[in-house]
Amino acid sequence: MKKRLGVRTLTLVAACGLGVVLGISIRDWTPRVATALAAAPPQTPPNDGKLRVIIFGAHPDDAEYRGAGVAMKWAKAGHHVKLVSTTNGDIGHWQIAGGPLAQRRIKEVQEVARKLGVTVEVIDIHDGEIMPTLENRKIITKLIRQWNADIVITNRPNDYHPDHRYTSILVQDSAFMVTVPFFVPDVPPLQKNPVFLYTSDRFERPNPFRADVAVGIDEVIEPTLDALLVMESQIHEGGANGHAGLFPDDAAGKQRRRDEVRTSLARRYAGAANQYRSALVKFYGEERGKKVKYAQAFEICEYGRRPTQAELKQMFPF
Repeated sequence: MKKRLGVRTLTLVAACGLGVVLGISIRDWTPRVATALAAAPPQTPPNDGKLRVIIFGAHPDDAEYRGAGVAMKWAKAGHHVKLVSTTNGDIGHWQIAGGPLAQRRIKEVQEVARKLGVTVEVIDIHDGEIMPTLENRKIITKLIRQWNADIVITNRPNDYHPDHRYTSILVQDSAFMVTVPFFVPDVPPLQKNPVFLYTSDRFERPNPFRADVAVGIDEVIEPTLDALLVMESQIHEGGANGHAGLFPDDAAGKQRRRDEVRTSLARRYAGAANQYRSALVKFYGEERGKKVKYAQAFEICEYGRRPTQAELKQMFPF
């Protein structure tokens, strides 16, 4: 049975590091046995009139990259934001894998969440192995219901990584089921379908990303970058496609790499502001929209509730 682990109850059992203790090599490590991590109790934000936003990513860094800036803006305004990783990221590094890597990546996203002021949860499914099964659809549906979500965000299904694609499909497949009373009846259904949104990407086929709304993140860009830089295993060391030379051992070399990564991340959000300038102008008006330096953009998924432009402004009350 697949388990979930949350930021508040990350009790790790000794089996996580069993392969290290016994001297088992990465080659011998089998993905058929799930990493032994403690399950988290259901998390439900208070019904206080604030927005409840849940952002899904495939690995412990995806929801963070795709949602960090706007997530911090929501959190600063008192809204409730949860970042979910649908796999534990246990093969996402060039040097280590298994339980030790899963533990490391979970600790990284915990700290990112603390800095952003949001909640985080990681589903204990092996990296590279998530599939659009009925069991996984139920997991995603339960998470959305437990969060009583007004807004659900994920990546689009046309993506280079199978985990990304199947995460998107699972979220899509939950878009109607979250309202169906006798599907996973142990969790009450939502009384209204949330608005489902896609994050931006550069994929063109079968259709390019469409920016239905773009949000400026200028006022939170520095703390957003501070938070994302915590994910050293991915952002400094290069994740699965990295190498030892990326993040030197000496202090000066480490700082150079941090500066490079910070500049690259800032350039990403600046590029989004320029690319989706027309959406920014539509959302903020011409004078303010043209001044935005850093942004994130979202496309409305047609499977959930279709918001009006006025409702979008209520959902992004910035």
